[in-house]
Amino acid sequence: MLSKDEILQTIHMIDQQHLDIRTITMGISLLSCANPDAKVCCQNIYDKICKKAEHLVSTGEAIEREFGIPIVNKRVSVTPISLVAAGCNTEDYVPFAQALDRAAHTVGINFLGGYSALVQKGMTESDVKLIRSIPEALATTELVCSSVNVGSTRAGINMDAVKLMGETVKTAADRTADRGGFGCAKLVVFCNAVEDNPFMAGAFHGVGEAETVINVGVSGPGVVYHALQSVKGQPFDVVAETVKKTAFRITRMGQLVAQEASRRLNTPFGIVDLSLAPTPAVGDSVARILEEMGLETCGTHGTTAALALLNDAVKKGGVMASSSVGGLSGAFIPVSEDEGMIAAAQSGVLTLDKLEAMTCVCSVGLDMIAVPGDTPAETIAAIIADEAAIGMVNNKTTAVRIIPAPGLDVGDTVEMGGLLGSAPVMPVHKSSSADFIHRGGRIPAPLHSLKN
Repeated sequence: MLSKDEILQTIHMIDQQHLDIRTITMGISLLSCANPDAKVCCQNIYDKICKKAEHLVSTGEAIEREFGIPIVNKRVSVTPISLVAAGCNTEDYVPFAQALDRAAHTVGINFLGGYSALVQKGMTESDVKLIRSIPEALATTELVCSSVNVGSTRAGINMDAVKLMGETVKTAADRTADRGGFGCAKLVVFCNAVEDNPFMAGAFHGVGEAETVINVGVSGPGVVYHALQSVKGQPFDVVAETVKKTAFRITRMGQLVAQEASRRLNTPFGIVDLSLAPTPAVGDSVARILEEMGLETCGTHGTTAALALLNDAVKKGGVMASSSVGGLSGAFIPVSEDEGMIAAAQSGVLTLDKLEAMTCVCSVGLDMIAVPGDTPAETIAAIIADEAAIGMVNNKTTAVRIIPAPGLDVGDTVEMGGLLGSAPVMPVHKSSSADFIHRGGRIPAPLHSLKN
C-alpha cells in the first residue's frame, strides 16, 4: 500500500526533478515478412509494423494522462534487417529503411530501431549489403536508427567489420554534412549488443524474443542529483544507499507503466531498463550527479570511481523494484545529451581518453561525441576497436556513437537539437592507427569466454 508521503514524493520528483519514462518501446519480429521479392518484403514490413504498433502512441498518451507520468518517447524496435532481407533478390537495401520510415511516420512514433546487422564473428553477404547502405539509408530517412554489433565476449572482435564501420561512419557524416553529420547520431557500433534494449539509436528486436514485446526505459538523473544534495559531505556508503533507494522508486514507476502498457496493448511485458538517461535540460545531468559527490568538474581525477559507485547503486536499487530488469541498465554518459558533460567537454577537463576510462564502469560507451570532420576513417575505426575491447574483456555492453562533424574543428559546436542537444568538437590523437586497422581479421575472444 502506498503512503500519502510516497505519493507526494513521486509527484514532486515528476514536477521538480525531471523524472520521466524516457521510452515505451514495442519490439516487433519481422521474420514473417521475408520474401524473395524486395518490394513485397518492404510492403510486408510496413503492414506488420502499422498493424502491431497501431495503438502504441495513443496508449502511451492515455497512460500519461491517467497517471500523470510523462512518457517522453514512444518507439519501435524490429528484427535486424540484415536477417529479414537476406532472402531477397536485391542489391539495394535502402528501400527497406524507407519502408521502416514510412511505417514509423504512419504510427506516429519518435524513432524506429533495427536497421541493424550482427557481425561479431563474420559477415554474410546480406550483412555487407546492409552496412554499405547505412549512410544512404540514414540520409534519406528521418526516424530510422541503425546499429551494428562488431564484437562479443564469446566471439572476439571482427576487425574487418570494425574497419568497415569506420568508413561507414565517415560516409554517413559526409552524406548528411548539411545537417552537421546528423546521420551519425542515428548510428551505433556495439560490442555485446543486447536483444531487449529500448533505447535508441541501438535498439533492435532480438531473434530470441517473442513476436511482440513491450520494453520500458526509465530516466531520472535529476531525482538522483536532488537526493544526493541531502547527504552532502557524508561517507560513500551513505551516498550509495541514497542512490539505491532513489533508483528503487524510479524503477517502480517504470514497472507500473510497463505492466499497464503491456495490459492495454495485449502485448507481453519484456523488461524495464533502469538506465539513468540524461537530457540537455539543466538539472537532468549525470555529470552533475558526479560533481555533487565532490568533483569540481566531471572528468577530473576521481570521476571513474564516482561513476562506478553510481552505476552499481542504480543497478542494486533498480533490480529489486522490477520483476524483469534488462536492456542496458546503468548510467549513460552521452556528451551532447547531458548539460554537465557538454560544459565539462567545453572546459577541456572531460576528454575522449577520460570518457573511454569511464565506459569501463558504466553502461554503453562513447556516446554522442563530436570529433573534427577531417578525422580519418581508420582513427574512428580504432576508437571503435578500443571500446569494443573494453566490452569484450569485461563481458559488458559497450558502444560508440561518434560524429566526425564535417567542416568543423576542435572548439566548434555541432547543434543537433531536441533530445540530441549540442556536441562540442573534442580532439582526437593525431598519430595514425591506419596500419593497425588495415590488418583485418579477428581479435580472439578472451580466455574467460570459455564457460561451457
